[in-house]
Amino acid sequence: MDCFEVTGGTRLEGRVRVTGAKNSALKLMAAALLATGRSTIDEVPDILDVTIMSEVLRRLGCEVSYDRVPGSGGGGRLSIDVPEKPSTETDYDLVRKMRASINVLGPLVARCGSARVALPGGDAIGSRGLDMHISGLERLGATIVSEHGFLIATAPRLTGASIWLDFPSVGATENLVMAAVLAQGTTVVDNAAREPEIVDLCRMLTAMGARIDGAGTSTITVEGVDTLSPVEYTTVPDRIVAGTWAIGAVMTRGDVVIERAVGDHLSVALDKLTDAGARIEVLPVGVRVAMDDRPRCVDVVTLPFPGFPTDLQPMAVALAAVSTGTALITENVFEGRFMFVNELVRLGADIRIDGHHAVVRGRERFSSAPVLASDIRAGAGLVLAGLCSDGVTEVQDAYHVDRGYPDFVEQLRGLGATIERTQRPD
Repeated sequence: MDCFEVTGGTRLEGRVRVTGAKNSALKLMAAALLATGRSTIDEVPDILDVTIMSEVLRRLGCEVSYDRVPGSGGGGRLSIDVPEKPSTETDYDLVRKMRASINVLGPLVARCGSARVALPGGDAIGSRGLDMHISGLERLGATIVSEHGFLIATAPRLTGASIWLDFPSVGATENLVMAAVLAQGTTVVDNAAREPEIVDLCRMLTAMGARIDGAGTSTITVEGVDTLSPVEYTTVPDRIVAGTWAIGAVMTRGDVVIERAVGDHLSVALDKLTDAGARIEVLPVGVRVAMDDRPRCVDVVTLPFPGFPTDLQPMAVALAAVSTGTALITENVFEGRFMFVNELVRLGADIRIDGHHAVVRGRERFSSAPVLASDIRAGAGLVLAGLCSDGVTEVQDAYHVDRGYPDFVEQLRGLGATIERTQRPD
Protein backbone atom coordinates (compact mmCIF):
# COMPACT_ATOMS: atom_id res chain seq x y z
CA MET A 1 0.00 0.00 0.00
CA ASP A 2 1.49 3.31 -1.10
CA CYS A 3 1.41 6.17 1.41
CA PHE A 4 2.45 9.79 1.63
CA GLU A 5 4.56 10.70 4.64
CA VAL A 6 4.15 14.44 5.14
CA THR A 7 6.24 16.43 7.59
CA GLY A 8 4.47 19.49 8.96
CA GLY A 9 5.77 22.97 9.51
CA THR A 10 6.84 23.86 5.97
CA ARG A 11 5.72 27.01 4.17
CA LEU A 12 4.85 26.43 0.50
CA GLU A 13 6.79 28.91 -1.61
CA GLY A 14 7.80 29.14 -5.26
CA ARG A 15 6.25 28.35 -8.62
CA VAL A 16 4.20 25.38 -9.75
CA ARG A 17 2.85 24.66 -13.23
CA VAL A 18 -0.65 23.31 -13.81
CA THR A 19 -1.18 21.00 -16.77
CA GLY A 20 -4.47 20.09 -18.44
CA ALA A 21 -7.63 19.33 -16.49
CA LYS A 22 -8.33 15.70 -15.63
CA ASN A 23 -12.07 16.37 -15.82
CA SER A 24 -11.65 17.69 -19.33
CA ALA A 25 -8.95 15.43 -20.79
CA LEU A 26 -10.91 12.24 -20.10
CA LYS A 27 -13.94 13.59 -22.00
CA LEU A 28 -11.79 14.88 -24.87
CA MET A 29 -10.42 11.35 -25.17
CA ALA A 30 -13.97 10.01 -25.43
CA ALA A 31 -14.84 12.67 -28.01
CA ALA A 32 -12.03 11.42 -30.27
CA LEU A 33 -14.21 8.33 -30.90
CA LEU A 34 -16.51 10.51 -33.00
CA ALA A 35 -14.06 10.72 -35.92
CA THR A 36 -12.05 8.16 -37.85
CA GLY A 37 -8.33 8.90 -37.84
CA ARG A 38 -5.76 10.34 -35.47
CA SER A 39 -6.60 13.05 -32.95
CA THR A 40 -3.85 14.59 -30.83
CA ILE A 41 -4.52 16.17 -27.45
CA ASP A 42 -1.85 18.26 -25.70
CA GLU A 43 -1.46 19.08 -21.98
CA VAL A 44 -2.95 15.74 -20.95
CA PRO A 45 -2.01 15.00 -17.31
CA ASP A 46 0.08 11.91 -16.63
CA ILE A 47 -2.34 10.39 -14.12
CA LEU A 48 -3.86 7.00 -13.43
CA ASP A 49 -7.30 7.94 -14.83
CA VAL A 50 -5.76 8.82 -18.20
CA THR A 51 -4.00 5.45 -18.21
CA ILE A 52 -7.31 3.70 -17.51
CA MET A 53 -9.20 5.66 -20.19
CA SER A 54 -6.40 4.92 -22.67
CA GLU A 55 -6.92 1.21 -22.06
CA VAL A 56 -10.69 1.63 -22.47
CA LEU A 57 -10.05 3.15 -25.90
CA ARG A 58 -7.54 0.45 -26.84
CA ARG A 59 -10.11 -2.25 -26.11
CA LEU A 60 -12.49 -0.37 -28.40
CA GLY A 61 -9.92 -0.83 -31.18
CA CYS A 62 -8.06 2.49 -30.97
CA GLU A 63 -4.29 2.91 -31.02
CA VAL A 64 -3.27 5.17 -28.13
CA SER A 65 0.16 6.58 -27.34
CA TYR A 66 1.34 9.07 -24.73
CA ASP A 67 4.52 11.16 -24.61
CA ARG A 68 5.39 13.20 -21.55
CA VAL A 69 6.69 16.72 -22.09
CA PRO A 70 9.59 17.64 -19.77
CA GLY A 71 8.95 20.70 -17.61
CA SER A 72 5.20 20.61 -18.22
CA GLY A 73 4.21 19.87 -14.63
CA GLY A 74 3.28 16.30 -15.43
CA GLY A 75 1.61 16.77 -18.80
CA GLY A 76 2.13 15.34 -22.24
CA ARG A 77 0.76 14.68 -25.71
CA LEU A 78 -1.80 11.94 -26.27
CA SER A 79 -2.47 10.51 -29.74
CA ILE A 80 -5.60 8.47 -30.45
CA ASP A 81 -5.97 6.66 -33.75
CA VAL A 82 -9.63 5.68 -34.13
CA PRO A 83 -10.60 2.88 -36.55
CA GLU A 84 -13.44 3.21 -39.04
CA LYS A 85 -15.48 0.67 -37.08
CA PRO A 86 -14.64 0.73 -33.36
CA SER A 87 -15.76 -1.97 -31.00
CA THR A 88 -18.85 -0.99 -29.02
CA GLU A 89 -18.33 -2.79 -25.69
CA THR A 90 -16.38 -1.62 -22.64
CA ASP A 91 -15.24 -4.07 -20.00
CA TYR A 92 -16.28 -3.95 -16.36
CA ASP A 93 -12.74 -4.51 -15.06
CA LEU A 94 -11.77 -1.06 -16.37
CA VAL A 95 -15.03 0.88 -16.14
CA ARG A 96 -15.49 0.00 -12.45
CA LYS A 97 -12.30 1.95 -11.67
CA MET A 98 -13.37 5.27 -13.13
CA ARG A 99 -16.75 6.89 -13.59
CA ALA A 100 -15.65 9.07 -16.54
CA SER A 101 -15.58 5.97 -18.73
CA ILE A 102 -19.38 6.25 -19.03
CA ASN A 103 -18.69 9.15 -21.41
CA VAL A 104 -17.91 6.73 -24.24
CA LEU A 105 -21.64 5.87 -24.29
CA GLY A 106 -22.80 8.94 -26.20
CA PRO A 107 -20.06 8.88 -28.86
CA LEU A 108 -20.44 5.13 -29.49
CA VAL A 109 -24.22 5.30 -29.90
CA ALA A 110 -23.95 8.34 -32.17
CA ARG A 111 -21.13 6.93 -34.30
CA CYS A 112 -21.85 3.19 -34.34
CA GLY A 113 -25.57 2.95 -33.60
CA SER A 114 -25.04 0.81 -30.52
CA ALA A 115 -23.03 0.55 -27.31
CA ARG A 116 -22.64 -1.91 -24.45
CA VAL A 117 -21.02 -0.08 -21.55
CA ALA A 118 -20.45 -1.53 -18.10
CA LEU A 119 -21.98 0.46 -15.28
CA PRO A 120 -19.16 2.62 -13.85
CA GLY A 121 -17.43 2.87 -10.50
CA GLY A 122 -15.25 5.74 -9.27
CA ASP A 123 -14.84 7.75 -6.08
CA ALA A 124 -16.90 7.01 -2.98
CA ILE A 125 -18.41 10.47 -2.62
CA GLY A 126 -22.11 9.68 -2.92
CA SER A 127 -24.73 8.50 -5.37
CA ARG A 128 -24.28 9.74 -8.90
CA GLY A 129 -27.05 8.10 -10.92
CA LEU A 130 -27.14 7.83 -14.69
CA ASP A 131 -30.83 8.69 -15.03
CA MET A 132 -30.20 11.95 -16.89
CA HIS A 133 -27.72 10.28 -19.25
CA ILE A 134 -30.26 7.58 -20.06
CA SER A 135 -33.37 9.74 -20.33
CA GLY A 136 -31.52 12.27 -22.50
CA LEU A 137 -30.28 9.62 -24.91
CA GLU A 138 -33.78 8.15 -25.04
CA ARG A 139 -35.08 11.60 -26.00
CA LEU A 140 -32.60 11.48 -28.88
CA GLY A 141 -34.12 8.19 -30.01
CA ALA A 142 -31.92 5.57 -28.36
CA THR A 143 -33.33 2.44 -26.80
CA ILE A 144 -31.52 1.64 -23.55
CA VAL A 145 -31.79 -1.38 -21.28
CA SER A 146 -29.74 -2.49 -18.29
CA GLU A 147 -28.68 -6.13 -18.23
CA HIS A 148 -26.08 -8.00 -16.17
CA GLY A 149 -24.27 -4.85 -15.08
CA PHE A 150 -24.20 -3.27 -18.56
CA LEU A 151 -26.09 -0.42 -20.19
CA ILE A 152 -27.03 -1.54 -23.70
CA ALA A 153 -28.01 1.28 -26.07
CA THR A 154 -29.14 1.02 -29.69
CA ALA A 155 -30.17 3.67 -32.21
CA PRO A 156 -29.98 3.38 -36.02
CA ARG A 157 -29.71 7.19 -36.15
CA LEU A 158 -30.17 9.65 -33.33
CA THR A 159 -32.60 12.51 -33.89
CA GLY A 160 -32.38 15.99 -32.38
CA ALA A 161 -34.66 16.81 -29.48
CA SER A 162 -35.26 19.27 -26.66
CA ILE A 163 -33.83 17.98 -23.38
CA TRP A 164 -34.26 19.46 -19.90
CA LEU A 165 -31.82 18.32 -17.22
CA ASP A 166 -33.22 18.16 -13.68
CA PHE A 167 -29.78 19.16 -12.41
CA PRO A 168 -26.91 20.75 -14.37
CA SER A 169 -24.98 17.48 -14.44
CA VAL A 170 -21.54 17.77 -16.02
CA GLY A 171 -21.39 14.14 -17.12
CA ALA A 172 -24.90 14.11 -18.59
CA THR A 173 -24.30 17.38 -20.44
CA GLU A 174 -21.09 16.00 -21.93
CA ASN A 175 -22.61 12.67 -22.98
CA LEU A 176 -25.64 14.31 -24.57
CA VAL A 177 -23.66 16.94 -26.46
CA MET A 178 -21.30 14.28 -27.83
CA ALA A 179 -24.28 12.21 -28.94
CA ALA A 180 -26.10 15.19 -30.44
CA VAL A 181 -23.26 16.35 -32.71
CA LEU A 182 -23.95 13.41 -35.08
CA ALA A 183 -27.74 13.34 -34.58
CA GLN A 184 -30.10 14.36 -37.34
CA GLY A 185 -31.53 17.82 -36.70
CA THR A 186 -31.23 20.23 -33.80
CA THR A 187 -30.78 19.36 -30.13
CA VAL A 188 -31.32 21.85 -27.32
CA VAL A 189 -30.01 20.96 -23.84
CA ASP A 190 -31.56 23.20 -21.18
CA ASN A 191 -30.22 23.56 -17.63
CA ALA A 192 -26.90 22.38 -19.03
CA ALA A 193 -23.72 22.42 -16.95
CA ARG A 194 -21.57 25.54 -17.44
CA GLU A 195 -18.16 24.34 -16.22
CA PRO A 196 -15.00 25.33 -18.11
CA GLU A 197 -14.55 21.64 -18.94
CA ILE A 198 -17.89 21.73 -20.83
CA VAL A 199 -16.66 24.72 -22.81
CA ASP A 200 -13.41 22.89 -23.52
CA LEU A 201 -15.22 19.84 -24.86
CA CYS A 202 -17.46 21.97 -27.06
CA ARG A 203 -14.43 23.80 -28.45
CA MET A 204 -12.78 20.54 -29.41
CA LEU A 205 -15.98 19.24 -30.99
CA THR A 206 -16.35 22.50 -32.92
CA ALA A 207 -12.77 22.14 -34.16
CA MET A 208 -13.75 18.65 -35.36
CA GLY A 209 -16.60 20.16 -37.39
CA ALA A 210 -19.52 20.15 -34.95
CA ARG A 211 -22.00 23.02 -34.82
CA ILE A 212 -22.53 24.05 -31.21
CA ASP A 213 -23.84 27.29 -29.73
CA GLY A 214 -24.18 28.34 -26.09
CA ALA A 215 -21.28 26.47 -24.46
CA GLY A 216 -20.72 28.01 -21.04
CA THR A 217 -24.39 28.99 -20.71
CA SER A 218 -27.34 27.02 -19.36
CA THR A 219 -28.70 26.38 -22.87
CA ILE A 220 -26.58 24.52 -25.43
CA THR A 221 -27.83 24.17 -29.00
CA VAL A 222 -26.34 21.52 -31.27
CA GLU A 223 -26.99 21.30 -35.00
CA GLY A 224 -26.18 17.75 -36.05
CA VAL A 225 -23.70 17.02 -38.84
CA ASP A 226 -23.00 13.86 -40.84
CA THR A 227 -19.33 13.38 -40.00
CA LEU A 228 -16.54 14.86 -37.93
CA SER A 229 -12.78 15.02 -38.55
CA PRO A 230 -9.86 14.26 -36.23
CA VAL A 231 -8.16 17.27 -34.69
CA GLU A 232 -5.20 18.60 -32.70
CA TYR A 233 -6.29 20.24 -29.48
CA THR A 234 -4.90 21.56 -26.16
CA THR A 235 -6.65 20.79 -22.86
CA VAL A 236 -7.81 23.63 -20.61
CA PRO A 237 -5.70 24.06 -17.40
CA ASP A 238 -6.88 22.13 -14.35
CA ARG A 239 -8.72 24.56 -12.08
CA ILE A 240 -9.04 21.99 -9.27
CA VAL A 241 -5.29 21.33 -9.12
CA ALA A 242 -4.71 25.08 -9.28
CA GLY A 243 -7.21 25.60 -6.45
CA THR A 244 -5.48 22.91 -4.39
CA TRP A 245 -2.14 24.73 -4.62
CA ALA A 246 -3.86 28.04 -3.86
CA ILE A 247 -5.48 26.72 -0.68
CA GLY A 248 -2.23 25.00 0.28
CA ALA A 249 -0.43 28.34 0.04
CA VAL A 250 -2.98 29.95 2.38
CA MET A 251 -2.97 27.06 4.87
CA THR A 252 0.84 27.10 5.18
CA ARG A 253 1.10 30.92 5.09
CA GLY A 254 3.10 30.63 1.90
CA ASP A 255 3.62 32.47 -1.38
CA VAL A 256 2.98 30.48 -4.57
CA VAL A 257 2.75 31.43 -8.25
CA ILE A 258 0.47 28.94 -10.00
CA GLU A 259 1.44 29.00 -13.65
CA ARG A 260 -1.36 28.54 -16.22
CA ALA A 261 -4.07 28.96 -13.56
CA VAL A 262 -7.07 30.82 -15.01
CA GLY A 263 -8.45 33.32 -12.50
CA ASP A 264 -11.93 33.39 -14.08
CA HIS A 265 -12.24 29.63 -13.58
CA LEU A 266 -11.62 30.04 -9.82
CA SER A 267 -13.26 33.38 -9.13
CA VAL A 268 -15.43 32.26 -6.20
CA ALA A 269 -12.65 30.20 -4.61
CA LEU A 270 -10.15 33.05 -4.93
CA ASP A 271 -12.69 35.48 -3.45
CA LYS A 272 -13.02 33.16 -0.44
CA LEU A 273 -9.24 33.07 -0.03
CA THR A 274 -9.19 36.87 -0.17
CA ASP A 275 -11.81 36.93 2.59
CA ALA A 276 -9.55 34.59 4.57
CA GLY A 277 -6.80 37.21 4.38
CA ALA A 278 -4.78 36.10 1.36
CA ARG A 279 -3.31 38.36 -1.27
CA ILE A 280 -4.39 37.27 -4.74
CA GLU A 281 -2.72 38.60 -7.87
CA VAL A 282 -3.74 37.60 -11.40
CA LEU A 283 -0.59 37.57 -13.54
CA PRO A 284 -0.01 37.07 -17.28
CA VAL A 285 1.43 33.63 -16.46
CA GLY A 286 -1.21 32.58 -13.94
CA VAL A 287 -2.20 33.46 -10.37
CA ARG A 288 -0.12 34.36 -7.30
CA VAL A 289 -1.44 33.49 -3.82
CA ALA A 290 0.35 34.81 -0.73
CA MET A 291 -0.49 34.64 2.97
CA ASP A 292 1.39 36.12 5.92
CA ASP A 293 -0.78 35.43 8.96
CA ARG A 294 -3.08 32.71 10.18
CA PRO A 295 -6.15 32.68 7.89
CA ARG A 296 -9.64 33.69 9.00
CA CYS A 297 -12.52 31.22 8.79
CA VAL A 298 -14.88 31.74 5.87
CA ASP A 299 -18.18 30.04 5.09
CA VAL A 300 -18.32 27.98 1.88
CA VAL A 301 -21.27 26.66 -0.11
CA THR A 302 -20.54 24.24 -2.95
CA LEU A 303 -22.58 24.71 -6.13
CA PRO A 304 -22.25 23.91 -9.83
CA PHE A 305 -20.06 26.33 -11.78
CA PRO A 306 -19.67 29.27 -11.39
CA GLY A 307 -20.14 28.43 -7.70
CA PHE A 308 -17.52 27.04 -5.34
CA PRO A 309 -16.39 23.67 -6.75
CA THR A 310 -17.37 20.56 -4.81
CA ASP A 311 -13.95 19.11 -5.74
CA LEU A 312 -12.30 21.81 -3.59
CA GLN A 313 -14.57 21.23 -0.59
CA PRO A 314 -12.16 18.88 1.27
CA MET A 315 -9.44 21.52 0.99
CA ALA A 316 -11.89 24.20 2.18
CA VAL A 317 -12.70 22.12 5.27
CA ALA A 318 -8.99 21.56 5.97
CA LEU A 319 -8.37 25.31 5.59
CA ALA A 320 -11.16 26.18 8.00
CA ALA A 321 -9.81 23.67 10.51
CA VAL A 322 -6.56 25.67 10.89
CA SER A 323 -8.13 29.14 10.64
CA THR A 324 -9.30 31.54 13.35
CA GLY A 325 -12.98 31.42 14.19
CA THR A 326 -15.78 29.11 13.06
CA ALA A 327 -16.87 28.28 9.51
CA LEU A 328 -19.98 26.65 8.06
CA ILE A 329 -19.21 24.45 5.02
CA THR A 330 -22.29 23.40 3.04
CA GLU A 331 -22.13 20.58 0.47
CA ASN A 332 -24.87 20.75 -2.16
CA VAL A 333 -23.51 18.46 -4.88
CA PHE A 334 -22.33 15.10 -3.45
CA GLU A 335 -23.87 13.87 -0.22
CA GLY A 336 -20.91 11.61 0.53
CA ARG A 337 -18.25 14.29 0.23
CA PHE A 338 -17.91 14.60 4.04
CA MET A 339 -16.75 10.99 4.42
CA PHE A 340 -13.16 12.16 4.86
CA VAL A 341 -14.00 14.42 7.83
CA ASN A 342 -13.44 11.59 10.33
CA GLU A 343 -9.85 11.42 9.08
CA LEU A 344 -9.36 15.15 9.72
CA VAL A 345 -10.79 14.63 13.20
CA ARG A 346 -8.05 12.02 13.74
CA LEU A 347 -5.63 14.88 13.14
CA GLY A 348 -7.32 16.89 15.88
CA ALA A 349 -9.75 18.94 13.80
CA ASP A 350 -12.87 20.22 15.54
CA ILE A 351 -15.68 19.43 13.07
CA ARG A 352 -19.34 18.59 13.58
CA ILE A 353 -21.44 17.23 10.71
CA ASP A 354 -25.17 17.96 10.47
CA GLY A 355 -26.63 16.59 7.24
CA HIS A 356 -24.96 18.44 4.37
CA HIS A 357 -23.41 21.03 6.68
CA ALA A 358 -20.10 20.94 8.51
CA VAL A 359 -19.41 23.28 11.40
CA VAL A 360 -15.64 23.75 11.66
CA ARG A 361 -13.93 25.43 14.59
CA GLY A 362 -10.37 26.36 13.77
CA ARG A 363 -7.30 25.44 15.78
CA GLU A 364 -3.66 26.52 15.46
CA ARG A 365 -2.40 23.32 13.86
CA PHE A 366 -3.07 19.62 13.46
CA SER A 367 -1.66 16.71 15.45
CA SER A 368 -0.04 14.13 13.17
CA ALA A 369 -1.58 10.66 12.83
CA PRO A 370 -2.13 7.96 10.21
CA VAL A 371 -5.12 8.80 7.99
CA LEU A 372 -6.83 7.18 5.02
CA ALA A 373 -7.64 8.84 1.68
CA SER A 374 -11.14 7.86 0.52
CA ASP A 375 -11.07 9.66 -2.84
CA ILE A 376 -8.88 11.90 -5.00
CA ARG A 377 -9.69 15.24 -3.40
CA ALA A 378 -9.91 13.92 0.15
CA GLY A 379 -6.40 12.55 -0.28
CA ALA A 380 -5.07 15.92 -1.46
CA GLY A 381 -6.86 17.70 1.39
CA LEU A 382 -5.34 15.34 3.97
CA VAL A 383 -1.85 15.97 2.56
CA LEU A 384 -2.40 19.72 2.91
CA ALA A 385 -3.52 19.10 6.49
CA GLY A 386 -0.33 17.11 7.06
CA LEU A 387 1.68 20.15 6.03
CA CYS A 388 0.07 21.95 8.98
CA SER A 389 0.67 19.20 11.52
CA ASP A 390 3.14 19.01 14.42
CA GLY A 391 4.95 15.94 13.11
CA VAL A 392 4.81 13.32 10.34
CA THR A 393 1.37 12.49 8.96
CA GLU A 394 0.92 9.26 7.00
CA VAL A 395 -1.77 9.47 4.30
CA GLN A 396 -2.64 5.95 3.20
CA ASP A 397 -4.11 4.79 -0.14
CA ALA A 398 -2.06 7.28 -2.12
CA TYR A 399 -3.32 5.77 -5.38
CA HIS A 400 -6.46 7.89 -5.08
CA VAL A 401 -4.38 11.06 -5.43
CA ASP A 402 -2.55 9.51 -8.40
CA ARG A 403 -5.87 9.55 -10.26
CA GLY A 404 -6.03 13.33 -10.28
CA TYR A 405 -2.65 14.94 -9.54
CA PRO A 406 0.38 14.43 -11.82
CA ASP A 407 3.80 14.54 -10.17
CA PHE A 408 2.14 15.29 -6.85
CA VAL A 409 5.14 14.58 -4.61
CA GLU A 410 7.60 16.26 -6.98
CA GLN A 411 5.48 19.41 -7.25
CA LEU A 412 5.09 19.70 -3.49
CA ARG A 413 8.82 19.22 -3.01
CA GLY A 414 9.42 21.96 -5.59
CA LEU A 415 7.42 24.26 -3.31
CA GLY A 416 9.55 23.33 -0.31
CA ALA A 417 7.39 20.64 1.28
CA THR A 418 8.93 17.63 3.00
CA ILE A 419 7.00 14.66 1.65
CA GLU A 420 7.93 11.10 0.81
CA ARG A 421 6.10 8.34 -0.99
CA THR A 422 6.51 5.08 0.91
CA GLN A 423 5.12 1.57 0.83
CA ARG A 424 3.80 -0.45 3.73
CA PRO A 425 2.40 -3.98 3.90
CA ASP A 426 -1.30 -4.30 3.10
